[in-house]
Amino acid sequence: MSAFVLRRLGSGFVTLLLLSVIAFVGAEILPGNPARAILGNDASEAAVAELSRQLGLDRPAIVRYAEWLTHAATGDLGTSYAQRIPVTDMIAAAGIRSMLLGLVTLAIIVPLSVVAGLWSARREGGAIDRVLTYGGMALMVVPGFVVAIVLILLIGIAWPLFPITAMPPPGTSLWGQIYYLLLPALVLSTTLFGYLARVIRANALEVYRSDYVRTAALKGLSPASIMFRHVLNNAMAPSMIVIATQVGYLLGGLVIVEKVFNYPGLGVMMLRAAEYNDMPVLEAGIMLIGLIYVVLTLAADVIQRLMDPRLRKSIA
Repeated sequence: MSAFVLRRLGSGFVTLLLLSVIAFVGAEILPGNPARAILGNDASEAAVAELSRQLGLDRPAIVRYAEWLTHAATGDLGTSYAQRIPVTDMIAAAGIRSMLLGLVTLAIIVPLSVVAGLWSARREGGAIDRVLTYGGMALMVVPGFVVAIVLILLIGIAWPLFPITAMPPPGTSLWGQIYYLLLPALVLSTTLFGYLARVIRANALEVYRSDYVRTAALKGLSPASIMFRHVLNNAMAPSMIVIATQVGYLLGGLVIVEKVFNYPGLGVMMLRAAEYNDMPVLEAGIMLIGLIYVVLTLAADVIQRLMDPRLRKSIA
């Protein structure tokens, strides 16, 4: 297991290194001049040139990339071009908000998907199975902003069960903050529910059709015992990496949801950075999302191998 983890850490490091190149080049090719975006269209060319010099934009790109990468490796993410404050502080504040929203979403979507997938597999071909299968497929193709608008109109305005803004008043307790995040979390959950439930259903069906489950049924084990003792663990093991991958898509969907609900998280921060050509903030945000994705997939791989003895033998 230790050798496997070391190999995955090595591949993760290479992935982040390649991502740093993509992030830097992507920020470089954004249209417009960061200095011009900061000063405005009415600023003189001399003022723009002076600010560009102060920001180091007059130096070769390869030099700036090497300097940025070196500083980032030590935890120094630079200073925001637009706000002139440390990027680390901006990332920390926005990242904590997005992390809380992501955790609330996962707390909703993972149990629902597991229960729905297992129940659908247990009642294969039944009415509930068909509703979950086709309903989940329908939810997968509906854009996130459409779901957000519909839910805001239904349970935010017509039946005001949840607040339509995700940002609670200052001094709100943790449970109060979670309450404010329930509506945007439901929006994110609807786009992921169909896919996750179908994957878990497919894995559970494969387990139900296996010889050892048939043997357990012939021995007189109850359906509940079969599900919890045999199906749940074996169906969830191959589903772990899918759940981790969907968290990556969840991070991508934060931009739309945070914008709709006026939530100053990581997605909104990166969107504003792109609008103002704030390259240090944009690059740091991309790298943070990449790091989260690498860590989650590594954790999912390890958990999957701990749950499945066959995979442990394959890496022994």
